[in-house]
Amino acid sequence: MRLTSPSDPPRLPAGAALFLDFDGTLVPFAPRPQDVFVPAWIVPTLQALKHELRGALAIISGRPLHGIDTFLQPLVLAAAGAHGAERRDASGRIEQHQATQPAGVVACATQLAAQHPGLIFEAKPSGFALHFRLNPALGDLCRQTLAEALAEAPGAAFAWELLDGHFVCELKQRAVSKGSAVLAYLAEPTFAGRLPVFVGDDVTDEDGIRAVQAAGGFGIRVGAGQSEAQYRLADTEAVEAWLKAAAPATHVRDHKEHYKA
Repeated sequence: MRLTSPSDPPRLPAGAALFLDFDGTLVPFAPRPQDVFVPAWIVPTLQALKHELRGALAIISGRPLHGIDTFLQPLVLAAAGAHGAERRDASGRIEQHQATQPAGVVACATQLAAQHPGLIFEAKPSGFALHFRLNPALGDLCRQTLAEALAEAPGAAFAWELLDGHFVCELKQRAVSKGSAVLAYLAEPTFAGRLPVFVGDDVTDEDGIRAVQAAGGFGIRVGAGQSEAQYRLADTEAVEAWLKAAAPATHVRDHKEHYKA
């Protein structure tokens, strides 16, 4: 796995299929997931890019679909939520991969959140997230306790895994990932035959980065950290500049006026 990667990705081509993470990529992190602020540039720029790419734009996030839609309203994009456990295709059809969560692991996470100030339990359509951004010192406790709970649940580790992200531990189905979501999109007419590009900031995005690069495209890692991405952008502000460079200014301006109206 690369420790570093070139800092300047090429300009996004008009023939790309663009896949974007949300937190830490489009928007800066907030102390609590619900407190994220969506800058004014995002919605009109994404709408302009969707037009420029002929619909081949999707958000692929750990957040549930309804959370993505809430932050990007009134814009509704193709999007995969909960790390691919739910996915809305380019036509608007939603598919879900449902599975029964290991009750003992869920109970362990909720008990940790109840016992320790600074922990936030976030239920998801498939799995959960236990956030410790408000108290980073609790990270090791969360990782160890949840790993033990998963190991003690009969057979659960075959179907479920723990992800260690930016100040969060997540329980996720092994059967889905951001990479599997990318592959599903690339099989759709809207995305097929295009140069796939994935932009993400966390270890959970590496599956998506690997998927697009295996398909002949390229990945962009946002911020520090080990990555297999071919390129790197420093932060969300660098992502903003890169996306705006690919979005025709006239389209962005038109969409800004549309949403004001």
